[in-house]
Amino acid sequence: MTNTSTAPASPFAEVLPEKIQRGNIWRLSIAQALAGANSVVVYATGGIVGDMLAPTPMLATLPISIFVVGMAACILPLGALTRRHGRRAGFLVGTGAGVLTGLLAMLAVTMGWFWLFCLATFFGGSYAAVVLSFRFAAADGVEPKRRARALSLVMAGGVAAGVVGPQLVTWTMDLWPPHMFAATFLVQAVVAVVSAFILLGVRLPMPTAAEITAGRPLAEIARQPRFIAAVIAGAVSYLLMNFLMTAAPLAMHMGGHSQVSANLGLQWHVIAMYAPSFVTGSLIARFGAVRIASLGLLLTGISVAVGLGGVDVAHFWAFLVLLGVGWNFGFLGASALVLDCHRPEERTRVQSLNDFIVFGLMVIGSFLSGGLLSAYGWNMVLWVSIAPLLLAIVALAVAVRRSANEALSALT
Repeated sequence: MTNTSTAPASPFAEVLPEKIQRGNIWRLSIAQALAGANSVVVYATGGIVGDMLAPTPMLATLPISIFVVGMAACILPLGALTRRHGRRAGFLVGTGAGVLTGLLAMLAVTMGWFWLFCLATFFGGSYAAVVLSFRFAAADGVEPKRRARALSLVMAGGVAAGVVGPQLVTWTMDLWPPHMFAATFLVQAVVAVVSAFILLGVRLPMPTAAEITAGRPLAEIARQPRFIAAVIAGAVSYLLMNFLMTAAPLAMHMGGHSQVSANLGLQWHVIAMYAPSFVTGSLIARFGAVRIASLGLLLTGISVAVGLGGVDVAHFWAFLVLLGVGWNFGFLGASALVLDCHRPEERTRVQSLNDFIVFGLMVIGSFLSGGLLSAYGWNMVLWVSIAPLLLAIVALAVAVRRSANEALSALT
């Protein structure tokens, strides 16, 4: 499907040599794996540590919600920094936030300070926001027909995060008695340092004067039907993944399941989030971003049905795996749609706007998750997720119809 609202190739586009493209993708994939492990640590421990430190059970999942706030708060400043000083500067600021996450969380656990732990997860969210920009960075300097594949290959680095993150928690959570997870957070800081050194080798085009000053007004870009559909599909995919994954480990804990079972469920969830990335780019190229994003939303709906089917370990694990695959197709499909909505000189502004909206909406879901779980139980968390799914499916359908009408009008 052709996007008639996007300008043709711009003189500001720069295609990098093949060797540099491959090197960038490898480095970004490895950094994605290491940084993804940091996020998994926060999700695996945030609700449990929150439950141990919070003054009231209603605040148990607040640290994870603060994590999402950190993601949303960082996006626009990151975009401004990247637009003026290049993506690598943003990467290094992000890994610095990752180091702070681990060190502050370790101190919070050893001192028993709940609000310091919340501050740590805020920096963790800032780091996660920078890491999610890796997918767009992979498309920089790559010819248009190969961008979806580059984007998905970098996201595939998260497969290692799905293995390393939960196992890092399992191996280290009891190494510093009586402070559960203190050693985990110390190791988390070390992993962020390693990621910083890997990112130093990434070679991307520096911002041009056109990127800093040129381009259409954001309001004009944001009115495109495809951009609206991309934002809604991406926001719903990420919102529901975060909304449900935030509650699931704590729901397992409240249901009497072991921490090891919760860690394994989270491990397979994260693997399911990223493993399809090896083929998602090819699927997008063959079937189109709209169809793949729609498939992701459908799989998320199926995961909700599985979750409603029971509360034993098998149901939680199956739910988490389906939720992960649904997120992959939904979020990467939506991200590929975003790449079709801007000119090269507009990329950092438009990508930052997209992510700011996505993560801003995630904040709402994350804050609701813990309260709904505590007050109404796991099934209510699942039922509430159906309405956003329907909204995203309708938005994609409207975008397809409008694009078809525009193409027909152009022919006549």
